[in-house]
Amino acid sequence: MKRHRLLLTCLAAAVAVTLSGCDKIPLFKKDQEPETPVETAQEAPEAQAAAAVATAEAAPPAPTPEPTPEKEEINRNAGVIVLCYHRFTEKNPDNLSMTPEMFESQMQALKDAGISVIGMQDFIAWRRGEKNIPEKSCIITIDDGYVSAYTLAWPILKKFEYPFTMFVYMDYIGIGGQSITWDQLADMRDQGVDIQSHTWSHQNLKGKGGQINKKNRADLAKMGYEAWLQREIGDTKKTLEERLGIRVNAIAYPYGLHSEESRAMTLKTGHEVGFTVYGQRNGFDFPAAEQIGRYAIGSKQPEIFEAALRAINSESAGGSAGPSISHVASGSVTTTPADGATVSEAKPTLTADLSSFGEIEAGSVDMRISGFGLVPANYDAATKTVSYTFTQPLRDKSYTVIVGARVDGRKKEARWGFNYAPAQ
Repeated sequence: MKRHRLLLTCLAAAVAVTLSGCDKIPLFKKDQEPETPVETAQEAPEAQAAAAVATAEAAPPAPTPEPTPEKEEINRNAGVIVLCYHRFTEKNPDNLSMTPEMFESQMQALKDAGISVIGMQDFIAWRRGEKNIPEKSCIITIDDGYVSAYTLAWPILKKFEYPFTMFVYMDYIGIGGQSITWDQLADMRDQGVDIQSHTWSHQNLKGKGGQINKKNRADLAKMGYEAWLQREIGDTKKTLEERLGIRVNAIAYPYGLHSEESRAMTLKTGHEVGFTVYGQRNGFDFPAAEQIGRYAIGSKQPEIFEAALRAINSESAGGSAGPSISHVASGSVTTTPADGATVSEAKPTLTADLSSFGEIEAGSVDMRISGFGLVPANYDAATKTVSYTFTQPLRDKSYTVIVGARVDGRKKEARWGFNYAPAQ
């Protein structure tokens, strides 16, 4: 019994010693620190506000949005004249050619008159309403694809830093003689010259004989008018684009002649503008896109260049609605030949009595002939008669003549037609 008490006493002492050292036993491993208690959403409001201010001060400032630029308003009252050249020669120029000296003097005249020479694509973009052009603008175009445009005209245009457009036709590229080559066209393209279509074979797009040669009359009969037009207009565009890697969106009708069908084909095949040789000041939405007017310039008709300068300087022409023209009935104008008559002479003289027009402003009379454009007609103020004798032989079967003049600040026009049947 005593032995049992002694054993219990020793056991109690050992337990007491063990418990007395519990506060010295670590609750974590030697290298482990206790976790920081997580703050709850029950923080004091002052602490939350201070934390928000600190976060805002540390964040970078929000970028200031850039103002959206206002779209430039298009000047719908600007005007454009288009000049049409063909060949260049250093001696003996004819009506379709010009010496470098004459050409350079006209380029200088544009500069002296304060007329801005613009590129074709600038003109098209303006007509789309995408960009502005100078108030008085001019486009320079060179037709057909004569190598003289490369060798004689281009250096002059470089001197003035004038952009220009080459209207070329497929049958005349790279055939030797006076024709331009594909490599020369590529060189011009690489230096910023605009290259556009002048059709495949340079034939009358009216498709009614006359200036269509024997080969194309056979093609037209075999293919039909629409398929033939597709070749002349659509295939030319595609070939130029593939050979030169360019975009073709303009066409110049050979001789300025066109028809409702050819104008429709022009738009159908992706051309945005078509050019005639009806000289006029072109406006923002006048004339129609596929009937833009050009002045055909030659060495024998310097007055046509002067007429172009007058047109671009006219305040009353152009504008968004186009010029205001009063049409005079052809029956009130006595003409030779008479309206609808047939002539057999290859170089006839045309006359028109403009007495019914009223008081005509000096220097305002002009005459235009289908296939020829503006011609250097003579006006006799005493008799009020305008006349013109052809210097080139007639070829078409029919012609339209338009005579115009300014009366009381407004343009008046009369037109008539005649037929040509050469004597057998």
